[in-house]
Amino acid sequence: MSQHATQTPSPPAATAVPCGRSTRRIRGIYIANLVAQAGIVVTGAIVRITESGLGCPTWPECVDGSIIPTSTQEEEWQKYVEFGNRLLTFVLLFLAIAAVVAALVDRRRRARAGLPARPALVALAFVPIVGTVGQAVLGGITVLTGLHPLIVGAHFLLSMLIIAGVVALVARSGDDGDSTTEWLVPRPVRLLAWVLLAASAAVVVVGVLVTSTGPHSGDSTAERLAWDPRTVAWLHADLVLLFLGLLVGLLVALTVTHAPWRARRRAYLLLGIALAQGLVGYTQYFTGLPELLVVIHVIGAVLVWIAVLFIPPALRTRT
Repeated sequence: MSQHATQTPSPPAATAVPCGRSTRRIRGIYIANLVAQAGIVVTGAIVRITESGLGCPTWPECVDGSIIPTSTQEEEWQKYVEFGNRLLTFVLLFLAIAAVVAALVDRRRRARAGLPARPALVALAFVPIVGTVGQAVLGGITVLTGLHPLIVGAHFLLSMLIIAGVVALVARSGDDGDSTTEWLVPRPVRLLAWVLLAASAAVVVVGVLVTSTGPHSGDSTAERLAWDPRTVAWLHADLVLLFLGLLVGLLVALTVTHAPWRARRRAYLLLGIALAQGLVGYTQYFTGLPELLVVIHVIGAVLVWIAVLFIPPALRTRT
């Protein structure tokens, strides 16, 4: 009598569940846009402290009759600094176009996988290109108005708005979807995070006014706001202290509510950057605003702004 071995059928292989978040390569393009948008702010500060803001005295040409600097210009090496900063706009434009293409490719991949389209990502991907075009126009107005301090300040603030949009793009591209938001901390903690963000925005705006009353105008002929620089600087310092107090309060709240470590880590990173930035700011005040410290302070301002923008996304998940 033959015996037949009974074989238990093996379980079917597990199938990978498609993920709604963007691929690593796509997110890399978004992050490159964030780095570039932050970088152009720093190079703009270098233009300002080297008094190269009118190195190309007209726009869109550098000088009447030539889009590039000429040897007959009155401006010396400053024309190359300003023209180099203008050329960086094309780098931003290339990366911005790449972000839009990446978002559309990502949407197509998501459609093939049967996942939701996530139109918010496509909309946010247009922020760099729209913002870069807007900055080019505003930059021209800045030159044509002889570096009016309020126009120069608007130039800086528009960059900070673009950075905010790109941070949202980077953060949202790491989410699995947009349909459901699950908050990981209580409502009062979330509100405190948004108040901290508002305080950070106030610090940035008043910091622009401090710059508008200070010595580094971008050109020796540019006008300054007729305000008392010391008073504006004190107001800026008071807002910084408010910001630090709110940040410490947020850290305590995140700890006692057992918030995710990701959120606490980002808050601690923000605290470290903010303290370093405060040290640079006070050193500037007592040493007469040396040029190198101005550039370092601008770098710190951009890093603080980016760090605080990344905190709210760490307090929730999206599916």
